[in-house]
Amino acid sequence: MTLTADRGFFAFGDDLERRRPSREPRRSWASAEPFVQRSVPLAATAGGSAGAWRAVRGRYAATAATYDAMCAAVIAYIAVIGPFSSTMAAIVAPSASIVFVALVAACGGYRRTELGDGPGEFQAVARASGLAAVAVMVYAFTTGAQVPRAGVLVGVPALAMSAGLVRYVRRRRLHRARRDGTAMRSTLVVGDPASVTHVIGDLSREPHHGYRIDGVCLRSLDGRSAVSGVPVVGGLADVVQVAVDRAAEVVIVTGSCLGGEAMRRLSWALGRAGVDLVMAPDLLEVTGPRLSVRPTAGLSLLEVELDAPRRRLLAKSALDISLASVVGLLLLPFVLLLALAVRCTSPGPAFFRQPRVGVDGDTFMIWKLRTMYVDAEQRLATLARANQGAGVLFKMREDPRVTPIGRLLRKYSLDELPQLWNVVRGEMSLVGPRPPLESEVAEYEDAVHRRLRVKPGLTGLWQVSGRSDLDWESAVRLDLRYVDNWSVAMDVMILWKTFRAVATGSGAY
Repeated sequence: MTLTADRGFFAFGDDLERRRPSREPRRSWASAEPFVQRSVPLAATAGGSAGAWRAVRGRYAATAATYDAMCAAVIAYIAVIGPFSSTMAAIVAPSASIVFVALVAACGGYRRTELGDGPGEFQAVARASGLAAVAVMVYAFTTGAQVPRAGVLVGVPALAMSAGLVRYVRRRRLHRARRDGTAMRSTLVVGDPASVTHVIGDLSREPHHGYRIDGVCLRSLDGRSAVSGVPVVGGLADVVQVAVDRAAEVVIVTGSCLGGEAMRRLSWALGRAGVDLVMAPDLLEVTGPRLSVRPTAGLSLLEVELDAPRRRLLAKSALDISLASVVGLLLLPFVLLLALAVRCTSPGPAFFRQPRVGVDGDTFMIWKLRTMYVDAEQRLATLARANQGAGVLFKMREDPRVTPIGRLLRKYSLDELPQLWNVVRGEMSLVGPRPPLESEVAEYEDAVHRRLRVKPGLTGLWQVSGRSDLDWESAVRLDLRYVDNWSVAMDVMILWKTFRAVATGSGAY
């Protein structure tokens, strides 16, 4: 094996990535001093300020624990004060607080990597609530104590919902703060210009994830001063020193700019510097449920799930049919009232049927409340020049074909309610890509056909991300992201966000 000398230390031949041009004198990433601790830091960013996520995450976690304890205390007090005395309830309440907070902590609900982003902290609350119910039942069984059934059957779900709701409200406040530029993690992105540009674009579009890109370290220093408006602050060999100088919290390595041995040494050095290391592989729009790491023969093999397992498909179908049936029956009188209003305010039928393309290209008849005049299709050709959409979609903010009551129905998506029948029939899902017209499918580019891999839905990622305000490329990107990464948990999240989007009427026309 060839060894290469470099300024007083040796590196294996497969570590040649670091032998590229650098702005700082190279220091071994495997040494005890992989960076210089300057007496006057060069941090020109807000990475170390009081508004950074590093400075506030401890307080955020402590506040989360406090609210969890309060929710547990209140729920326990209410559940116990009925069958027992207020004195007993006053004893049980603080005990419930301590136990619940301990269970949430054991489930990772206060872990810094879970707070503020992703479903992890909500899943921790749900798991802790389930464990709390088990703990109460085990206690009652082993001691023979009388435990009120309402405390388990009602109290535990109420605890999970209240604690989850509090966290949701706090997360919304955090995301608003991040959109204003505070509570962010100072981040460096490492790689070649193309992959770095992709990562910068994705993270800049969604600042609520908390990554503020403050600098770029390129694989080759070719004289460029910035990438996508972010300054180039060094080369590969400069990464650790730059992270320390700029008080960065995260280093994101993109693409394949570093080999395995180099990544290993970089992780050692960043560990000494107290900086997190994140890898962004060249797997576009592949997340969560589809990825798993298999330790094999000393290797970390990243396995990508190609098709959803049958149990997840069955769970999605059960959620669709049960929820659509219940909601459909509850809203049936309201839908009939809306149908009467449509029928009375413009000539023509109350309901509108149209062939749409479903899963794997199968066609079906979609049901909607009619929002246009009956001659809408004939007038479409004369409005082609006024199209405000992109791609294969026709969009027009002030479409003269839409009836007055139709505008109201569209604003709040009430015209889509009859599609609950399509969901019950198994032709659609509650969540999925928009059901396209046959004429639209005929114009699809090759990759867009992937949208037809799952059932079309009443709502989806694009509906909760801007609805008609999104251009065609963004809508396709979001639909493909859903098709590739859907899960029941994602469906529940999208349904929750749909209520907010519909209530505000944003992006609908």
